[in-house]
Amino acid sequence: MSQSNITELVRMWISGWTVSRGAADPVEQPWGWTIDVGAPTGEVGWHVLPEPTEEEVRKLAEATTAPTTWLKLFAEDETVRPWLGPRWRLDQPGFLMTAPLTPEKPERPAGYTLTTWTRGGVLRALVRSEDGHLAARGQAGLAGAVAVPDQIVTAPEHRRRGLGSVVMGALRSGAYEAGARTGVLVGTAAGQGLYTALGWTTHAPMASLVLEAESPGPSWLD
Repeated sequence: MSQSNITELVRMWISGWTVSRGAADPVEQPWGWTIDVGAPTGEVGWHVLPEPTEEEVRKLAEATTAPTTWLKLFAEDETVRPWLGPRWRLDQPGFLMTAPLTPEKPERPAGYTLTTWTRGGVLRALVRSEDGHLAARGQAGLAGAVAVPDQIVTAPEHRRRGLGSVVMGALRSGAYEAGARTGVLVGTAAGQGLYTALGWTTHAPMASLVLEAESPGPSWLD
């Protein structure tokens, strides 16, 4: 896939991701987008570069001073790591993936209930066990013809029962009913296997790096 197509897929991804996370609208830059996040975890913002070059990344990194600012670079980890100093911590890699959306819903295992609802442009799916405990969940940001599945989680004690597929199927179906026709996500290495089995196609890797706070220097006492 050409870089121009990767750029368009990244644009589609952030259009739904910002809805899912309640982030600010992306601001276009010559190299990509800046997104103010302001998450409760302290995550300040993102710089997203669909076609990163060493010159652009180094210049952007030098101009960034706020800890918990992230770089999302659509390239291999080993390519971009040498471009950045030690304060930039490399997080787990991601994978840009797409799939057509369909109205079919997978059958859920016996003893589980599935609830879906939409609020503020975010479609949510919740799977509960027979005793009412959270078994799996996920959400998707809806952005017109695009839906972006996000934060797909299965509780450890309920894994390997197909509940991730149930959540993804519910999100794909619900997003289709809402008018979306293409799903775009960035999955982890662990999630990539599940999504591939469900018909998602991988288009590009994504390296994630976060600026950590400077370590305080030694304290000298008289």
